Amino acid sequence: MPVQPNTSGPETTVLVRQLGSDNSWWVLGARTATISLTEPVWDASITSPLTLKETALAYEGTVQTQVREDNNNKPLGEGYVTGMGDAMGPFGGTLAFTKAASKYGAVVLFTISAKDGSVAAASVIRVQFG
Repeated sequence: MPVQPNTSGPETTVLVRQLGSDNSWWVLGARTATISLTEPVWDASITSPLTLKETALAYEGTVQTQVREDNNNKPLGEGYVTGMGDAMGPFGGTLAFTKAASKYGAVVLFTISAKDGSVAAASVIRVQFG
């Protein structure tokens, strides 16, 4: 399912699937063409500090990062990685996070709009805590 922050903004594809005995819809992740995470991979078991590897196109070369756990609105850790800002290029870094209470969560990567401070593009992958 494609979503956009506004009519001219970049498209993010939200990955959904029917799961469980009731066939309810679950969000499995999200991706945008301007943020491509290569490490960790979907459903990987992660520990802190987390190594992040990606390619991205980001304003001023900055991609915001978060580790989140299921059923918790507050990130377990957050920071940013930097790289090239005028073309798709490699980004990387590490992100420390506190111990999760649940088994599953997500790594969230996003860019902020210079125009109004809103989220411009985002990629999210599901992970397990090791």
